[in-house]
Amino acid sequence: MSLRNQLVTVFGGSGFIGRYVVQKLAQQGARVRVAIRRPEEGLFLKPMGAVGQIDIVQANIRMPISVQAAVKGADIVINCVGILYEGGAQKFGAVQARGAEVIALCAKEAGVKKMVHLSAIGADAASGSKYAQSKAAGEAGVRRHMPQATIIRPSVVFGPEDDFFNRFAALAAFAPVLPLVDGGHTKLQPVYAGDVGAAVVQAALDDAAAGQTYELGGPKVYSMKEIMQLTLDTIHKKRLLVPVPGFALKPLAFALELQPLFAPPITRDQIELLKADNVVTEGAKGLKDLGVTQPTPVEGVIETYLYRYRRGGGKFEPRFS
Repeated sequence: MSLRNQLVTVFGGSGFIGRYVVQKLAQQGARVRVAIRRPEEGLFLKPMGAVGQIDIVQANIRMPISVQAAVKGADIVINCVGILYEGGAQKFGAVQARGAEVIALCAKEAGVKKMVHLSAIGADAASGSKYAQSKAAGEAGVRRHMPQATIIRPSVVFGPEDDFFNRFAALAAFAPVLPLVDGGHTKLQPVYAGDVGAAVVQAALDDAAAGQTYELGGPKVYSMKEIMQLTLDTIHKKRLLVPVPGFALKPLAFALELQPLFAPPITRDQIELLKADNVVTEGAKGLKDLGVTQPTPVEGVIETYLYRYRRGGGKFEPRFS
Protein backbone atom coordinates (compact mmCIF):
# COMPACT_ATOMS: atom_id res chain seq x y z
CA MET A 1 0.00 0.00 0.00
CA SER A 2 1.10 3.53 -0.74
CA LEU A 3 0.19 6.54 1.35
CA ARG A 4 0.41 8.92 -1.59
CA ASN A 5 -2.70 11.12 -1.61
CA GLN A 6 -4.19 9.16 1.31
CA LEU A 7 -5.76 11.43 3.94
CA VAL A 8 -4.31 10.66 7.37
CA THR A 9 -5.67 12.36 10.50
CA VAL A 10 -3.09 12.55 13.28
CA PHE A 11 -4.33 13.41 16.75
CA GLY A 12 -1.58 14.99 18.83
CA GLY A 13 0.54 15.64 15.76
CA SER A 14 2.28 18.65 17.29
CA GLY A 15 3.49 16.66 20.30
CA PHE A 16 6.89 15.13 20.91
CA ILE A 17 6.31 11.91 18.96
CA GLY A 18 3.50 13.23 16.77
CA ARG A 19 5.78 15.66 14.93
CA TYR A 20 8.00 12.78 13.80
CA VAL A 21 4.95 10.88 12.60
CA VAL A 22 3.75 13.91 10.61
CA GLN A 23 7.18 14.35 9.04
CA LYS A 24 7.36 10.69 7.97
CA LEU A 25 3.82 10.79 6.58
CA ALA A 26 4.63 13.89 4.51
CA GLN A 27 7.71 12.15 3.13
CA GLN A 28 5.47 9.28 2.05
CA GLY A 29 3.25 11.68 0.11
CA ALA A 30 0.23 11.47 2.40
CA ARG A 31 -2.17 14.34 2.91
CA VAL A 32 -1.93 15.02 6.63
CA ARG A 33 -4.65 16.51 8.80
CA VAL A 34 -3.18 17.38 12.21
CA ALA A 35 -5.86 17.52 14.90
CA ILE A 36 -4.81 19.44 18.02
CA ARG A 37 -6.40 21.55 20.76
CA ARG A 38 -4.57 24.75 19.83
CA PRO A 39 -4.05 24.90 16.03
CA GLU A 40 -1.67 27.86 16.23
CA GLU A 41 0.80 25.61 18.10
CA GLY A 42 1.01 23.28 15.12
CA LEU A 43 1.96 25.81 12.46
CA PHE A 44 5.62 24.76 12.67
CA LEU A 45 4.61 21.45 11.06
CA LYS A 46 3.54 22.96 7.73
CA PRO A 47 7.07 23.31 6.24
CA MET A 48 7.52 19.55 6.69
CA GLY A 49 5.40 19.01 3.59
CA ALA A 50 4.59 20.62 0.26
CA VAL A 51 2.27 23.60 0.07
CA GLY A 52 -1.18 22.49 1.25
CA GLN A 53 -0.03 18.97 2.15
CA ILE A 54 -0.34 19.47 5.92
CA ASP A 55 -3.54 20.93 7.32
CA ILE A 56 -3.95 21.98 10.96
CA VAL A 57 -7.43 21.65 12.49
CA GLN A 58 -8.85 22.18 15.95
CA ALA A 59 -9.96 19.12 17.90
CA ASN A 60 -10.26 18.30 21.57
CA ILE A 61 -10.59 14.58 22.30
CA ARG A 62 -12.74 15.42 25.32
CA MET A 63 -15.30 16.86 22.86
CA PRO A 64 -16.56 14.13 20.49
CA ILE A 65 -18.11 16.55 17.99
CA SER A 66 -14.68 18.00 17.20
CA VAL A 67 -13.24 14.49 16.86
CA GLN A 68 -16.00 13.57 14.41
CA ALA A 69 -15.11 16.55 12.24
CA ALA A 70 -11.40 15.69 12.36
CA VAL A 71 -11.85 12.09 11.15
CA LYS A 72 -14.43 12.85 8.46
CA GLY A 73 -13.16 11.64 5.09
CA ALA A 74 -9.93 10.21 6.51
CA ASP A 75 -8.46 6.99 5.15
CA ILE A 76 -6.30 6.40 8.24
CA VAL A 77 -6.40 7.71 11.81
CA ILE A 78 -3.34 7.85 14.07
CA ASN A 79 -3.60 8.69 17.76
CA CYS A 80 -0.45 10.15 19.33
CA VAL A 81 -2.17 11.94 22.21
CA GLY A 82 -0.68 11.34 25.64
CA ILE A 83 0.33 13.12 28.83
CA LEU A 84 3.07 12.36 31.37
CA TYR A 85 1.37 14.00 34.34
CA GLU A 86 -2.07 15.38 35.15
CA GLY A 87 -3.01 19.03 35.25
CA GLY A 88 -6.33 20.87 35.07
CA ALA A 89 -8.77 19.02 32.84
CA GLN A 90 -5.95 16.94 31.39
CA LYS A 91 -6.41 13.77 33.42
CA PHE A 92 -5.05 10.34 32.52
CA GLY A 93 -8.53 8.85 32.35
CA ALA A 94 -9.94 11.64 30.19
CA VAL A 95 -7.02 11.77 27.75
CA GLN A 96 -5.49 8.32 27.52
CA ALA A 97 -8.51 6.14 28.28
CA ARG A 98 -11.77 7.83 27.28
CA GLY A 99 -10.07 10.05 24.71
CA ALA A 100 -8.56 7.09 22.88
CA GLU A 101 -11.91 5.30 22.84
CA VAL A 102 -13.69 8.39 21.50
CA ILE A 103 -11.22 8.59 18.62
CA ALA A 104 -11.73 4.91 17.80
CA LEU A 105 -15.51 5.17 17.98
CA CYS A 106 -15.60 8.26 15.76
CA ALA A 107 -13.22 6.61 13.31
CA LYS A 108 -15.46 3.55 13.12
CA GLU A 109 -18.58 5.65 12.59
CA ALA A 110 -16.80 7.62 9.84
CA GLY A 111 -15.89 4.42 7.99
CA VAL A 112 -12.15 4.68 8.59
CA LYS A 113 -10.49 1.36 7.76
CA LYS A 114 -7.13 1.77 9.48
CA MET A 115 -6.06 3.09 12.86
CA VAL A 116 -2.73 3.19 14.67
CA HIS A 117 -2.81 3.87 18.40
CA LEU A 118 0.26 4.93 20.38
CA SER A 119 0.26 3.34 23.82
CA ALA A 120 3.22 2.43 26.06
CA ILE A 121 5.16 -0.55 27.35
CA GLY A 122 3.86 -1.15 30.85
CA ALA A 123 0.21 -0.53 29.98
CA ASP A 124 -1.47 -2.60 32.67
CA ALA A 125 -4.91 -2.41 34.23
CA ALA A 126 -3.49 -3.94 37.43
CA SER A 127 -0.64 -1.44 37.79
CA GLY A 128 -0.40 0.88 40.77
CA SER A 129 0.22 3.73 38.31
CA LYS A 130 -2.75 5.68 36.95
CA TYR A 131 -0.72 6.37 33.81
CA ALA A 132 -0.27 2.64 33.13
CA GLN A 133 -3.90 1.92 33.99
CA SER A 134 -5.16 4.58 31.58
CA LYS A 135 -2.91 3.30 28.80
CA ALA A 136 -4.38 -0.19 29.25
CA ALA A 137 -7.91 1.22 29.30
CA GLY A 138 -7.15 3.20 26.14
CA GLU A 139 -5.98 0.07 24.33
CA ALA A 140 -9.14 -1.78 25.39
CA GLY A 141 -11.34 1.08 24.23
CA VAL A 142 -9.63 1.23 20.85
CA ARG A 143 -9.93 -2.53 20.36
CA ARG A 144 -13.61 -2.39 21.35
CA HIS A 145 -14.48 -0.21 18.36
CA MET A 146 -11.56 -0.79 15.98
CA PRO A 147 -10.33 -4.37 16.52
CA GLN A 148 -8.18 -4.02 13.42
CA ALA A 149 -6.25 -1.12 14.94
CA THR A 150 -2.49 -1.46 15.38
CA ILE A 151 -1.22 -0.84 18.92
CA ILE A 152 2.29 0.63 19.29
CA ARG A 153 3.91 0.37 22.72
CA PRO A 154 7.24 2.23 22.98
CA SER A 155 9.55 2.19 25.98
CA VAL A 156 10.88 5.57 27.17
CA VAL A 157 11.27 7.77 24.08
CA PHE A 158 14.24 10.08 23.63
CA GLY A 159 14.98 12.93 21.25
CA PRO A 160 15.69 16.70 21.31
CA GLU A 161 12.22 17.55 22.66
CA ASP A 162 12.02 14.71 25.19
CA ASP A 163 10.89 15.05 28.79
CA PHE A 164 13.29 12.37 29.96
CA PHE A 165 16.97 13.11 29.43
CA ASN A 166 16.20 16.83 29.31
CA ARG A 167 14.50 16.61 32.71
CA PHE A 168 17.44 14.90 34.41
CA ALA A 169 19.94 17.25 32.78
CA ALA A 170 17.95 20.28 33.95
CA LEU A 171 17.84 18.92 37.49
CA ALA A 172 21.57 18.25 37.47
CA ALA A 173 22.19 21.85 36.41
CA PHE A 174 21.30 23.12 39.89
CA ALA A 175 20.87 20.13 42.25
CA PRO A 176 24.06 18.83 43.91
CA VAL A 177 22.37 15.51 44.75
CA LEU A 178 20.11 13.41 42.51
CA PRO A 179 17.85 10.71 43.98
CA LEU A 180 17.77 7.17 42.64
CA VAL A 181 14.27 5.84 43.24
CA ASP A 182 14.58 2.50 45.04
CA GLY A 183 18.27 2.39 44.19
CA GLY A 184 17.91 3.05 40.47
CA HIS A 185 17.64 -0.63 39.56
CA THR A 186 14.63 -0.30 37.22
CA LYS A 187 15.47 -1.35 33.65
CA LEU A 188 14.61 0.88 30.67
CA GLN A 189 15.08 0.47 26.92
CA PRO A 190 15.07 4.01 25.45
CA VAL A 191 13.91 4.26 21.85
CA TYR A 192 14.57 7.18 19.49
CA ALA A 193 11.56 9.33 18.56
CA GLY A 194 12.47 9.18 14.87
CA ASP A 195 12.42 5.38 14.98
CA VAL A 196 9.02 5.43 16.68
CA GLY A 197 7.71 7.80 14.00
CA ALA A 198 8.99 5.53 11.23
CA ALA A 199 7.44 2.48 12.91
CA VAL A 200 4.04 4.17 13.29
CA VAL A 201 3.97 5.14 9.62
CA GLN A 202 5.03 1.64 8.54
CA ALA A 203 2.19 0.24 10.64
CA ALA A 204 -0.18 2.50 8.71
CA LEU A 205 1.32 1.28 5.44
CA ASP A 206 1.41 -2.45 6.14
CA ASP A 207 -1.89 -4.33 5.94
CA ALA A 208 -0.30 -7.18 7.92
CA ALA A 209 0.03 -4.87 10.92
CA ALA A 210 -3.75 -4.66 11.35
CA GLY A 211 -4.83 -5.97 14.74
CA GLN A 212 -1.23 -6.44 15.91
CA THR A 213 0.58 -5.07 18.95
CA TYR A 214 4.23 -3.99 18.72
CA GLU A 215 6.64 -3.16 21.54
CA LEU A 216 9.39 -0.71 20.62
CA GLY A 217 12.72 -0.49 22.40
CA GLY A 218 16.17 0.73 21.47
CA PRO A 219 19.29 -1.40 20.98
CA LYS A 220 20.37 -1.32 24.63
CA VAL A 221 18.83 -1.82 28.08
CA TYR A 222 19.95 0.48 30.91
CA SER A 223 19.29 0.66 34.62
CA MET A 224 17.91 3.96 35.89
CA LYS A 225 21.25 4.54 37.61
CA GLU A 226 23.08 4.05 34.31
CA ILE A 227 20.71 6.52 32.64
CA MET A 228 21.45 9.15 35.29
CA GLN A 229 25.20 8.59 35.05
CA LEU A 230 25.13 8.75 31.25
CA THR A 231 23.27 12.07 31.48
CA LEU A 232 25.85 13.47 33.91
CA ASP A 233 28.75 12.33 31.71
CA THR A 234 27.13 13.96 28.67
CA ILE A 235 26.70 17.35 30.35
CA HIS A 236 30.14 17.16 32.03
CA LYS A 237 28.84 17.35 35.58
CA LYS A 238 29.51 15.39 38.73
CA ARG A 239 26.62 14.87 41.10
CA LEU A 240 26.02 12.53 44.01
CA LEU A 241 23.54 9.79 43.13
CA VAL A 242 21.74 8.77 46.31
CA PRO A 243 19.42 5.75 46.58
CA VAL A 244 16.07 6.80 48.08
CA PRO A 245 13.06 4.55 48.77
CA GLY A 246 10.13 5.48 46.57
CA PHE A 247 7.78 5.95 49.52
CA ALA A 248 10.18 8.50 51.03
CA LEU A 249 10.10 10.59 47.83
CA LYS A 250 6.32 10.69 47.52
CA PRO A 251 5.73 13.60 49.97
CA LEU A 252 8.20 15.74 47.99
CA ALA A 253 6.60 14.65 44.71
CA PHE A 254 3.18 15.60 46.09
CA ALA A 255 4.42 19.08 47.00
CA LEU A 256 5.92 19.52 43.52
CA GLU A 257 2.63 18.50 41.91
CA LEU A 258 0.80 21.26 43.80
CA GLN A 259 2.98 24.15 42.63
CA PRO A 260 1.64 25.87 39.47
CA LEU A 261 4.80 27.46 38.08
CA PHE A 262 6.54 24.56 36.30
CA ALA A 263 6.09 20.95 35.30
CA PRO A 264 6.87 18.70 38.28
CA PRO A 265 10.28 17.00 37.85
CA ILE A 266 8.78 13.86 39.36
CA THR A 267 5.28 12.81 40.42
CA ARG A 268 3.91 10.16 42.75
CA ASP A 269 2.56 8.30 39.73
CA GLN A 270 5.97 8.25 38.05
CA ILE A 271 7.45 6.80 41.23
CA GLU A 272 4.89 4.00 40.94
CA LEU A 273 5.91 3.45 37.30
CA LEU A 274 9.53 3.00 38.34
CA LYS A 275 8.59 -0.07 40.37
CA ALA A 276 8.45 -2.12 37.15
CA ASP A 277 10.97 -2.56 34.34
CA ASN A 278 10.11 -0.88 31.03
CA VAL A 279 11.63 -3.15 28.40
CA VAL A 280 10.43 -5.09 25.36
CA THR A 281 8.84 -8.42 26.26
CA GLU A 282 10.80 -11.40 24.99
CA GLY A 283 9.27 -12.64 21.74
CA ALA A 284 7.16 -9.53 21.16
CA LYS A 285 6.90 -8.00 17.69
CA GLY A 286 8.99 -4.86 17.53
CA LEU A 287 10.91 -2.33 15.47
CA LYS A 288 12.42 -4.90 13.13
CA ASP A 289 8.95 -6.13 12.18
CA LEU A 290 8.08 -2.56 11.21
CA GLY A 291 11.12 -2.02 9.02
CA VAL A 292 13.46 -0.36 11.54
CA THR A 293 16.36 -2.81 11.39
CA GLN A 294 19.02 -0.58 12.94
CA PRO A 295 17.54 1.19 15.98
CA THR A 296 19.22 4.46 16.90
CA PRO A 297 21.45 4.25 20.02
CA VAL A 298 21.19 6.75 22.85
CA GLU A 299 24.89 7.56 22.77
CA GLY A 300 25.73 10.01 20.02
CA VAL A 301 22.20 11.43 19.94
CA ILE A 302 21.64 12.87 23.40
CA GLU A 303 24.86 14.87 23.20
CA THR A 304 23.42 16.74 20.21
CA TYR A 305 20.85 18.36 22.49
CA LEU A 306 22.04 17.95 26.08
CA TYR A 307 25.23 19.93 25.43
CA ARG A 308 23.32 23.11 26.31
CA TYR A 309 23.23 22.00 29.95
CA ARG A 310 27.01 22.13 30.19
CA ARG A 311 28.66 25.01 32.00
CA GLY A 312 28.37 28.12 29.84
CA GLY A 313 26.19 26.25 27.39
CA GLY A 314 29.18 24.41 25.96
CA LYS A 315 29.11 23.45 22.35
CA PHE A 316 28.33 20.37 20.35
CA GLU A 317 31.39 18.80 18.76
CA PRO A 318 30.47 15.94 16.40
CA ARG A 319 32.58 12.81 16.67
CA PHE A 320 33.79 11.15 13.52
CA SER A 321 35.10 7.59 13.34
